Amino acid sequence: MFSAVARARAPASLSRTSLFVPKTQTLRMAPIPQRRQQSSMPAGYKEDHSKGPMLRFEESLPRLPVPTLEETAKRYLKSVHPLLSKTEYDETTKAVNDFVAPGGAGETLQKRLVARREQPDMKNWIAEWWDDAAYMAYRDPVVPYVSYFYSHRDDRKRRNPAKRAAAMSTAVLEFKKMVDNGTLEPEYMKSLPIAMSSYEYMFNCSRVPRAGTDTTIKYGFKENPHIVVIRKNQFWKVPHEINGKQLTTAELQLQFQRIYDSAEKSPAVGILTSQNRDAWTDVYPRLKAVSDVNAASVEAIEAASFVVCLDDASPVTLEERARQYWHGDGQNRWFDKPLQFIINDNGTSGFMGEHSMMDGTPTHRLNDYANQQIFTNALPFDDTTTRSDLPNPTPLRFTITPELQKDIDAAQAHFSRQIGAHELRVQAYQGYGKGLIKKFKCSPDAYVQMIIQLAYHKFYGKNRPTYESAATRRFQLGRTETCRTVSDESVAFCSAMAEADSSPEHLQTLLRAAINGHVKYITDASDGRGVDRHLFGLKKCLKEGEDVPAIYKDPAFSYSSKWFISSSQLSSEYFNGYGWSQVVDDGWGIAYMINENSLQFNIVSKGLGAEKMSFYLNEAAGDMRDIMLPTLDAPKAKL
Repeated sequence: MFSAVARARAPASLSRTSLFVPKTQTLRMAPIPQRRQQSSMPAGYKEDHSKGPMLRFEESLPRLPVPTLEETAKRYLKSVHPLLSKTEYDETTKAVNDFVAPGGAGETLQKRLVARREQPDMKNWIAEWWDDAAYMAYRDPVVPYVSYFYSHRDDRKRRNPAKRAAAMSTAVLEFKKMVDNGTLEPEYMKSLPIAMSSYEYMFNCSRVPRAGTDTTIKYGFKENPHIVVIRKNQFWKVPHEINGKQLTTAELQLQFQRIYDSAEKSPAVGILTSQNRDAWTDVYPRLKAVSDVNAASVEAIEAASFVVCLDDASPVTLEERARQYWHGDGQNRWFDKPLQFIINDNGTSGFMGEHSMMDGTPTHRLNDYANQQIFTNALPFDDTTTRSDLPNPTPLRFTITPELQKDIDAAQAHFSRQIGAHELRVQAYQGYGKGLIKKFKCSPDAYVQMIIQLAYHKFYGKNRPTYESAATRRFQLGRTETCRTVSDESVAFCSAMAEADSSPEHLQTLLRAAINGHVKYITDASDGRGVDRHLFGLKKCLKEGEDVPAIYKDPAFSYSSKWFISSSQLSSEYFNGYGWSQVVDDGWGIAYMINENSLQFNIVSKGLGAEKMSFYLNEAAGDMRDIMLPTLDAPKAKL
């Protein structure tokens, strides 16, 4: 997730929106706490019982591969071909051929990268580089550029916000127990276990501003059995365990109600975390140095299991909810925390995540699990037991000097400018969903990617570089790779759709070719054979003083990794939305959900016309349905 400001400092081919996993590479969330038998695992996957069920496969996961120069060159040239003129493509081809030629710079860098991968203690050759370059050294603010949100389905049984907050906290704490104790069952992709290492950064954790490169701090869960609650900008420390016993849902509700009853409007200290990272780095030590009370309050927030934000708002529409969970008013938050659950006055709820050390699939699983427990009443939510000696929540105080108040005011002005520049629309398309798409014999994710491509072509009359997240979690410390959506096949389909004389049969053929090409690329990317991470790693192997190879100076390199569309999908029957920001100022952030009978798009840009893009997405979905419906009437047609 890079903004225009950060791009000058960020390596090319990076993207912030490495959040989610498309259904072409479905993650299987194993029943909790059911375990998978080792006998069903392929050779090479061994269980290490000393690490507990959750991490038992970590050491036997394969290491992320380094693709060959030849295959990356071929895949890279194919990806840029539809984006360039013939002259530009010829120049790019020469730069690539020079790079991969025997004795060329690419060969030297490849040897260094392979040597790095083969180091005995190197679990993942890109992990440290990526965490630093893509997130910790990224200096634009967390919100809106690194934050993302989920909007939860309404819980009609718990319209009372204190009751809703208590049920959500109980369910999250149940998931937390499994993570802390290592008993959470691993996830699987294509029946193979995948990396669970990022769960370490889920609870009792926080991002911390540092000069140049931020860091992450992790606290012991046994020493910090508390959550932090924010109401009217005031922070409260609420133990979720007393004398070794977790608070019941009724006790949590009582604590939340006490905060609702006593909270008073306070200085918006939390808005400081919405600042540019360099500005926040300057304020952070001064905030703590003002008093021991301030320092203790900051530590309590950072050490908390998670944060519950009791917002003074009652969003109704999908757009209102998206805004509330994505950023709110900027004040009733601590944006550096990876987990913030938002409860509104009308009982609606959602989640906001900080992305630096953990992609969206773990938090998706957490939120899906918590809501599933609530909607099925799987936990003792209705237990009315409360202890008579339950202590009141502890307010976390801050001493605000005139200088700090100026910092708060500056952060508020900065936040208002940032958020005010962003427009957001939700296209809740009810025409059809994955049920019909599967009848067309198409990958639902690849099909929706083509809806997005077609909508963009309708808007601009051309296609531009598009990012979709591909998961590489089947490798040790795996995170993501880029799937480059635009292809010769996708451009041919979109162009033919704009021609009045294109026959339905021709359009069907082109659409299927585009979908198949997309499935092939994203499958390769999830197998560690994408373009972007490899080229990034090769460039990182340059030594000080060495010339940068022509491939990296070629305009096609930076253009083809400028994500005019940043996209990804997840689906949950317990969500009614999710999303994030665009990654370039002249681009779009399009998050989408594929449900059985509906599609939903969260559309964000900086004033490019989100209402119009919403219209074109609706129109494109209808156009593609009309193209494919005749195939259902031809049982012997080649599908």
